[in-house]
Amino acid sequence: MPTRVTRQTVDLSAYPDLLVLYLGMRVNRLYGIRTFMSFGRKIRESVADKPDGLLLHEPVYYSIFPMNMGMRQYWRDLPSLLAYARSEPHRQWWLGFLQDSGGTGFWHETYSARGGMEAVYDDVPKPLGFGRFAGIQRARGPMFGSAARLGRSDGGIPAVSETDLYGS
Repeated sequence: MPTRVTRQTVDLSAYPDLLVLYLGMRVNRLYGIRTFMSFGRKIRESVADKPDGLLLHEPVYYSIFPMNMGMRQYWRDLPSLLAYARSEPHRQWWLGFLQDSGGTGFWHETYSARGGMEAVYDDVPKPLGFGRFAGIQRARGPMFGSAARLGRSDGGIPAVSETDLYGS
């Protein structure tokens, strides 16, 4: 017997600056499982602290092989997200990861209610998401930070600068 579909939607008018992030960590080498597990614990702890502006955090499983798991996050606005990204301990985790990925790859894609999308893929061996159809370029200069990739200038200091990462 057919069942009737209950169709629902949401009113997002209270969230005009909403950002949705999909984030993932991919295990590239066997020893990357240890890195992956240590980041999982750190992320759970940081989410439990309820950073200002984080509306919702949900785990997402992309694939078992290769192991690629992550999260979907909803942020009130870009300033809240950037304040969190630039705070401790997140800034230190990011700097440490960018200096040594520990056998993993990290990626994120951001979608903004105000318009614009952006992504970054660090040590991801094969393109995924936007990179599978839009092509890949180096995240340097104006493409280094997420605010600039969204076409916004926030005037802040990035969590990790190009100088911190590359020395130039």
